[in-house]
Amino acid sequence: MIIETHSYPRAAVIGNPSDGYFGKTIAFLFSNFRASVQLYHSPELKIYPQGLDITSFDSIHQLVENVNLNGYYGGIRLLKGTIKVFYDYCDKQNIQIDGRNFTIRYHSNIPLRLGLAGSSAIITACMKALMSFYNVDIPKPIMANLVLSVETEELGIAAGLQDRVAQAYEQPVYMDFEKRTMQKQGYGNYEELEAVNFKNMYIAFRKNLSEGTEVVHNNLRARYNIGEKVVLDAMEKWIGLADAYREALKHNDQEAIHDLINQNFDLRKSLIPVSQGNVEMVETARSVGASAKFTGSGGAIIGTYADDTMFKQLLQALAQKEIEVIKPAIVDK
Repeated sequence: MIIETHSYPRAAVIGNPSDGYFGKTIAFLFSNFRASVQLYHSPELKIYPQGLDITSFDSIHQLVENVNLNGYYGGIRLLKGTIKVFYDYCDKQNIQIDGRNFTIRYHSNIPLRLGLAGSSAIITACMKALMSFYNVDIPKPIMANLVLSVETEELGIAAGLQDRVAQAYEQPVYMDFEKRTMQKQGYGNYEELEAVNFKNMYIAFRKNLSEGTEVVHNNLRARYNIGEKVVLDAMEKWIGLADAYREALKHNDQEAIHDLINQNFDLRKSLIPVSQGNVEMVETARSVGASAKFTGSGGAIIGTYADDTMFKQLLQALAQKEIEVIKPAIVDK
């Protein structure tokens, strides 16, 4: 029997990047793209390389283009790290898994390095496949922690919990990572939200603006660790934005939602250098009246539009700059 599991890209709606700093965020998954993992019993444990793992190129130009788009690492390291973390978790919890081996392969069409959590989607799909194969049940908050540990502890990638929580719950989530709560129970307080409340949202991206999350987070982490006041104050402001957005959702206050999304980006821009290409995306979207902020660390934006007329204007304005626009199909159980 072949086990096939899926996970989807994450869109950070509000509060990011405070999730890595005991903050609060709201995020959802969207199924316009997906990462898939296939796993089946086999005599030996095998990991099949896929498109991101290619080592043969037609030219040096193709190699450089591949690195610029996808980075230096493919997906095999993600699968290896996930398998190790899953095994270590079962060992520590005294969960007996049988000695069967398996063959595993992955596929993902999630645009990479655009702040859409493509790497953690592959890891989450792999974790779900392992859980199914060995019949191991892992609570969602713990699974999110394990997926994060694959990246931060096994692979040395700077990241926060937000992406993995959304991918574990598979529906919009309000996340509170308050420090004392995190220290007490090992994870935050997570509240599932209704996808129907997220109205008139768009996502736009420009693939040649791709940038790894570690580029942003490493600098911000250092400034946070030394207690830079402007950084600490910004984290508190992002917490306030997340809480205000949660209230606006309850009351369908689209004007407040529009303003809060814009504030989230403006605060980020005041704190962290943003490339001109990324600023242009945001400003172009806002020029037709839409709101706009990053979905993650840059390369893709998310926002709201008032009506179909504004969405058509948004499509036209961004298309002139070779920026793709989609209406996210929000995942909701």
